[in-house]
Parts: sequence; structure tokens; C-alpha cells
Amino acid sequence: MLTPLLSDEQLTRLMMLLKGANRCVVCGHTSPDGDALGACLAWTDYLHKLDKTVTLVMPNHCPDYLKWLPGYFQVVHYSDKPTEVEKAFAEADLVCCIDFGEASRVNAMQAALENSPAKRLVIDHHTTPDPAFATAMLISKPEASSSSELVFRLLLQLGSWRSLTRATAACLYCGIMTDTGNLAWSADDPELYQIISMLLRKHINKARIYRNVYYSFSENRLRFTGYLMNEKLKTYHKCKAALFTITREEMERFHFIRGDAEGVVNMPLQIRGMRLSISLREDTENEVVRVSLRSVDDFPCDRMAAEFFNGGGHLNAAGGELPFPLEEAVLTAEKAIDAYKDLL
Repeated sequence: MLTPLLSDEQLTRLMMLLKGANRCVVCGHTSPDGDALGACLAWTDYLHKLDKTVTLVMPNHCPDYLKWLPGYFQVVHYSDKPTEVEKAFAEADLVCCIDFGEASRVNAMQAALENSPAKRLVIDHHTTPDPAFATAMLISKPEASSSSELVFRLLLQLGSWRSLTRATAACLYCGIMTDTGNLAWSADDPELYQIISMLLRKHINKARIYRNVYYSFSENRLRFTGYLMNEKLKTYHKCKAALFTITREEMERFHFIRGDAEGVVNMPLQIRGMRLSISLREDTENEVVRVSLRSVDDFPCDRMAAEFFNGGGHLNAAGGELPFPLEEAVLTAEKAIDAYKDLL
């Protein structure tokens, strides 16, 4: 048996919260990843089974390689239909925020979220959720592999195991897989493998899910990756760190589409002895530089992201952003590497 995520008192509170809701909004963070999307789709399916009216919203689009997920068609993107999303927030009596714990994580959608009169349920596994953001209930477990794991545990406690469909199980497995780098990190809890075993009992095609996510890129993306590693990679061997940049011009040259940079930041960690990799990418929509950090062992990406890059995340995977220009972002990243050299 899995360790219950909620105490009996907390479970009762959650059940009463759900019972009192009729019109629900489920939302994820900006640039939703596999975990945010998988967890939101699974929670939306559960609310539908409770006969709730549910609107699933995202601030903007996810990468193309996630659009195969069952139920993706129902996602309403604020970037495409702001009026429809604002109306859903205004009419909701419960907003479920999944995989983020502070309003700023939805960027342009923040005002619509904060102005909603609805109670706010937060389900998140990041390290620093804002307790005040969760006006009704905060379900947080930073040591969990993913928010998809948290949603699975909730569904189990809520008695929804028998009605869990193969499609929803696939969404949850995708979320766990992508947020752990295919179980390469944040995946040391033996109970996580019990969860995966239970998802497999729903007859998900694990190999196909893996191919859909990791083997579905274009030829342009493969050539783009080779270019970055050959022409743009800068290594700091004394500090066991690496850094590369991506400009808007380079993205245009290689016909970049959303998601083409996914996973590239992990590649420098294949160099023997390397402990930290940093990607700096010019955003195509806003005047900011997107920062991704990945590390191995006990190097704290989350601390570095919070201190230098206006962000946060997990021990081995974090992100943030810096203002333009890219050259200044590189200098900031080099300062960060130097500041943390004793931990590298």
C-alpha cells in the first residue's frame, strides 16, 4: 500500500471543497511541460466524473511533442482566447492550480487568475509554494517526483482507482516520466515504482509514450542540436560547468518550433565530470532570456536559480529568466558559476 498523501482530516476537507464546487477551472503554468499538462488532464478527467463543469486552461501552448496526450483538445489557451479564459475564471467557484504555487507563474494570465472570486486549490511539488496563494487548500510535497505523482495519490485516496482510464493513466505516466528525465532524477522513492506498476496495470503503452515524447522531433531540430553543441557550447572545466546560448536568429535559421530546445540543456552533462549545465535562450515573444539549469548529484540548481535568475525549481532541474540583452545574461551566468564554484 502507498503512504497516504493526506491525513483523514485533510482528505475530508478536500472532499468537502470538491462537493461544494460546481464550476471549476483547472490551470497549469506558462509553457506547460509534460508534468503540468499530464496532471491537469488527469485532474480534469476526475472532476468531469464528479459531474462538474470544468474548463482546462493554460497561459500558452505546450511543446508540439505533448499535443498527442489524450484530452489535449479541450485545453483553452489564454494566448489564443483571453476573453473566454477570463470569463471562465470570473464564473468559477473553484480554481485548481496544478504544478505551480504562485500567481506569477502564469505570466499574462495572472490578473485573470487573481481576480477570480473562486476558492483556490493548489497541488504542487515545487519547493517554495506561496501559502497565501492557496486560499482554500494547499497540497504540497516537494520531495515528490512530480505533480502527476501527487494527482495519482489523490485519485487513489479519493477512491478513483477503478474508474481511472487507460488514457488518464497515460497522462500521469507521461508527467512522471518527463519530470524525472525518464526516472533519472527525483525518482528514488520506492513507492514511485509502485505507482508506475499500478499505471502499467491500466495497460498503458510505456514504449509508445516514450517515443511520442523523445523520438518525435524534426530533422531541423536534430541539426539545430548538433549546431549548438558544436558551435555554441562553452565549458568551464575547472568549475565542472557548461553554458550555451540560443538567439532568435538561430531559431529562425533552424525553423525552431516550441519544444525544440527541450532536453538540450541535459546534453553537456554527458561530458565526464560535468556537474552543471546552463542554457540561455532569447524568448521569441517577450524581451527576456529564458534560463534552464540542470545538474547532477547534490548541486542545488534551485538555489542558483533563485539567487541569480529570478526563478526556482528543484535540486537538479530549475529555471528562470533575465532581461535582455543576451550578452548581459551570459555575464550573470558566469557570475553564478563563479559564486557556486566551491559546490561544483
